[in-house]
Amino acid sequence: MQNRKAMNGMSAAVEALRQIDPEVIAAYPITPATGIPEGYSKILAEGKVTGELITVESEHSALSACVGAAACGVRTATATASQGLAYMFEVLGVASGLRLPMLMYIGNRALSAPINIHCDHSDSMAARDQGWLQFYCENAQEVYDLSFIALRLAEEVKLPVMVCMDGFITTHTYEPVEVLDDKKIKHFVGSYNSKVNLFDFKKPITLGHFAMPDSYFEFKEGQEKAMELALKRYEVLQKKFSKIRDKEYPAVARYKVSQADYVIVTNSSTAGLVKDVVNKLREDGFKVGCLKIRMFRPFPHKDVVDALKNAKGVAVLDRSMSFGSMPPMFSEIKNCFFGNIQSYVFGLGGRDIFEEDIKDVFRKMEKKDYSEKIRYIK
Repeated sequence: MQNRKAMNGMSAAVEALRQIDPEVIAAYPITPATGIPEGYSKILAEGKVTGELITVESEHSALSACVGAAACGVRTATATASQGLAYMFEVLGVASGLRLPMLMYIGNRALSAPINIHCDHSDSMAARDQGWLQFYCENAQEVYDLSFIALRLAEEVKLPVMVCMDGFITTHTYEPVEVLDDKKIKHFVGSYNSKVNLFDFKKPITLGHFAMPDSYFEFKEGQEKAMELALKRYEVLQKKFSKIRDKEYPAVARYKVSQADYVIVTNSSTAGLVKDVVNKLREDGFKVGCLKIRMFRPFPHKDVVDALKNAKGVAVLDRSMSFGSMPPMFSEIKNCFFGNIQSYVFGLGGRDIFEEDIKDVFRKMEKKDYSEKIRYIK
């Protein structure tokens, strides 16, 4: 049974946490993700969950507490944004290197300096090579649904996962969210039986020991194999979830791409705007489409190649930069697509992007107007 509720991205995450009921949540407040630990604190006080909320003195401590909890074999979760994620950076590689599943919500927000509390993806994209699975959500419904799929995936492949939502756009905007029955979610998520438990004194283990050059390489190779497995297992899990949701969540979401001459590739909430423009331009006979990258780590290269193989032109909208190189998502697309492709950077620090901007991108592709340099939508 589905129950429609008015939710924003943060309250959708809290509702998912209520149904998952992890044993430990450790978090430190930071805009625009504060509503997640606040909301969890409220349902904990109301007796709707049974977990432990650890209030810490910093984001570094929050993720360290999550590592400790996960190492003791329990489900754990946290939430952060921007400088908070940057402060966690030292521990990100610890969590993934120790192969500890955990769920982290990111309210995407620009990194300082200068100080800015609005949306771009510079925080999570800076962490893209730290061994975490990464998902980018278009709306609150995806935040809710992907919480369960991402957690199951993390626990299967033994890697931590980030579920990212656009700060203030998705985190704070209310919209209808279809909430699933508690029993169905409990059945899908299942119980967590970790093979790693530092409190199991009958089976003592060493975790995070020193690795010399003759063994360190193999640990990193193991993480990469887990990423490769995650690509395969994600499709299995999202199709399994579709049996209770009646909707699929492929790693790459195609919107009118199959018959499109020109395609814009983007992620998160901006995909909704691009799809609106696609609909309007289609009415004028312009064959355009949108490709939304839902799973960024591991990156679904084969799916992207298949989706874009017939396109005459491609533009990639990145909401972050990679200073001294090309933007993150463009670099990934370029790795698997060797046609006419143009890089655009937009939305830094929360700057708006409008329908006319999207139309202009499509027009430039139609005119075969490409440049090797990054273009900025300002």
